[in-house]
Amino acid sequence: MRRARSSSCATNGGRSRSLDRARGRDVGAPWQAGVVSSPVEADIVLVGGGGAASLVLAELGREHLPGVRVAVVDPVLKRGQDRTWAFWGSPGSALDPLLSASWDDVDVVTPAGRRVLSLRPLRYAMLRSAPLYELAAKTDAVRITAAAGTVLDDGERVVVSDPDGTPLVRAAWALDSRPRPPRRAGRTNWLQHFRGWWLEADRPVFDPDRAVLMDFRTPQPARGVSFGYVLPVSDRFALVEYTEFSPARLTSPEYDRALRAYADLLRLNVSELRVREVEDGVIPMTDGPFESRPSPRVVRLGTAGGATRPSTGFTFSAMSRQAVQVARAVAAGRPPVPDPPYPGRHLWMDAVQLRALDRGLVDGVAFFDRLFERNPASLVLRFLDGTTSVGEDLRLMSSTPLLPMTRAAAGDAIARLRSR
Repeated sequence: MRRARSSSCATNGGRSRSLDRARGRDVGAPWQAGVVSSPVEADIVLVGGGGAASLVLAELGREHLPGVRVAVVDPVLKRGQDRTWAFWGSPGSALDPLLSASWDDVDVVTPAGRRVLSLRPLRYAMLRSAPLYELAAKTDAVRITAAAGTVLDDGERVVVSDPDGTPLVRAAWALDSRPRPPRRAGRTNWLQHFRGWWLEADRPVFDPDRAVLMDFRTPQPARGVSFGYVLPVSDRFALVEYTEFSPARLTSPEYDRALRAYADLLRLNVSELRVREVEDGVIPMTDGPFESRPSPRVVRLGTAGGATRPSTGFTFSAMSRQAVQVARAVAAGRPPVPDPPYPGRHLWMDAVQLRALDRGLVDGVAFFDRLFERNPASLVLRFLDGTTSVGEDLRLMSSTPLLPMTRAAAGDAIARLRSR
């Protein structure tokens, strides 16, 4: 599922090791810094070294492909806790050894009451960035600590250059995960934006067996939806976060006030707790299309490639799914091109939902509460991951407010015709 977050309190992780197999010699240092003397030759170059690239590296490592030359271009050596991802999926995945925590049951809370959702056969899980970065660093890849500028595809090779035009890597394929806007502006453009505090206590104050998925008792914005949530790692350490789905970000003091108010709602005395880390982030929620294949040998991953779910901003599950597809394709000798992150019908449903929320046709809190009330939690979560069938999608649609959603669908259709 979920959002990639940036943290202001990153800690050091494991060092990277690399072998310049493209040149047949040991680099002598884990990373090549700055401009290289001549372009590195590779089969695949990862442009950007964050979550999407690290997942690909981890999956390539699991496939054991010694003959595949991989290069990574990123100005920052990714390590430590600079992100937290929360997502749902089936137990027993390759990521299980890296998880900080997981929960079989979660709470969805509204002013009317608390609903305990059993996610079985799925579970909700938390992955912090350090173990993923460490796993990715163990792969035998050339890592170049330099900013990428142009990515030029001549149809046979791709050349990645720095901002000054100096070639850094020549590769058969480029997987580019650098953030970028959609190909055209969407008809509805919202943001998932948030701030979270990692809170530490001297005595037990959290329930490590229960996570709060969405707590809608927070004051609701005039145009949008807000909620808090709690992800406990232990009875003394948890991520407490305030999130909004709305058109614009808040100011830093506004996020802090919202978090303090939510902590008060949870009966947490922040003055008696330590804020160990602060996580901030903003993720697009838009029906604008992202260009996943800007040229024949360039593939975009992550948000830039459409992995962010437009109706929620959730990203991680699609990134992970695509990383597996890329690695399996490489192992089979096929082009490293993953499937589209979500079915076209889901993107249409997301566009309708965004329009309904943006135009005030539905109440956001009531909409999400009704969705969980009338459907098994595992079905709702699989829909948000883009893995439900047509029949299951129809069941979900029938549980939403019919008239407002019909009006939103009609408005979306008219807007699409006018934009042609």
